[in-house]
Amino acid sequence: MLLFSWQETAWMVIAAIVVDWIVGDPRWPTHPVIWIGRLISRLEKRLRSGEMKQQVSAPKESEESSQHIPTPQGSEQSLQHATAPRESAASEQHANATGEYATPAPAAVSHQAQAAPSDRRRQRLQGVALTVLTVGAAFSVMFAIVKLCLLIHPWLGYAVNVWFISTTIAVKGLKDAAMLVYRPLSEGNMEDARKYVGYIVGRDTTRLDEPEIVRATVETVSENTVDAFVSPIVFALLGGAPLAMLYRAANTLDSMVGYKNAKYLHFGWASARLDDVLNYIPARLTGLMIVCVCAFGKGLSAARAAKSIVTFASRHPSPNSGIPESAVAGAIGIELGGLNRYGEVVSDRARMGWPLRERSRGDIVLTIRICYGVSYLAAGGLLCAVIATMYG
Repeated sequence: MLLFSWQETAWMVIAAIVVDWIVGDPRWPTHPVIWIGRLISRLEKRLRSGEMKQQVSAPKESEESSQHIPTPQGSEQSLQHATAPRESAASEQHANATGEYATPAPAAVSHQAQAAPSDRRRQRLQGVALTVLTVGAAFSVMFAIVKLCLLIHPWLGYAVNVWFISTTIAVKGLKDAAMLVYRPLSEGNMEDARKYVGYIVGRDTTRLDEPEIVRATVETVSENTVDAFVSPIVFALLGGAPLAMLYRAANTLDSMVGYKNAKYLHFGWASARLDDVLNYIPARLTGLMIVCVCAFGKGLSAARAAKSIVTFASRHPSPNSGIPESAVAGAIGIELGGLNRYGEVVSDRARMGWPLRERSRGDIVLTIRICYGVSYLAAGGLLCAVIATMYG
């Protein structure tokens, strides 16, 4: 467990989950994910300095693939990936920094596909260097901070470890973002609902009706149950705050450079693949946990959730995101996926679940309940495991 025993680590992960329930994710400029984002930006400029000079006047293939969505919290939100709901990068469609899939312009992809092998190799090596340097720095700095605090006093080390683990998870942040959409929907204020859902997804939201706004919100919260909660606590259990921060750095890399467009198709390859690998087991664990939660949830079906995973998860372009999304769709009894617009580009997302009824704003609350249920199950399971090992 690197710096702590298994029991100590488990207690601290439980404490970190509780801290997130209570405090959430404060928008501080010292938030570690903001620093990780700044590091990524600076390393990218260093590694690709020659290319960026050549591309400075080049037109962008689409606004969606090159810009962050503005948020009420300011421009730093795109870097604070721990709290920014997003959808994972996929093999066919990669997420932008706010998390939405945008099908790249065919010309942009074909241009990269026709690039000289030496250029593709160079860009991939640059991307590998960016990935190694970023996750290595995140892990090393976090390890040094926790180790130093332990040398000063064990309880200081425990407190610092708990706090930094809590910054890598964002259950309350997901709830707050989703409720910003739910409240105006409840008041019939479609303009504000479209505005707030636009803060957490990258698709064009200006013409969305209530069922489509609900779909966007449910998809985002369900997928983020993996990378904003389950994955960080899995890595925290394996190695405390240092390994949890390594995961968060990899996840932020995917958010910032994991695009499938002319600029990042090869440069972002290593980041996207690492994120897929790190989320592989946590995503499947999340699917199982959602099924367990739905067995005790009012208005939810565990059987449909399990069947939906088996039926629909593999249709998703991501090897991981389809699992929580299909599970939630099946549990609630609605269909997710469909047509998304990104400016002039239309993306047809794989359908997940069965449309047993029309989507409604109450589905946002049900999805939040599932997300919180997963966090309760994790904390309760860890508590039982620790007590069993101590007194069993």
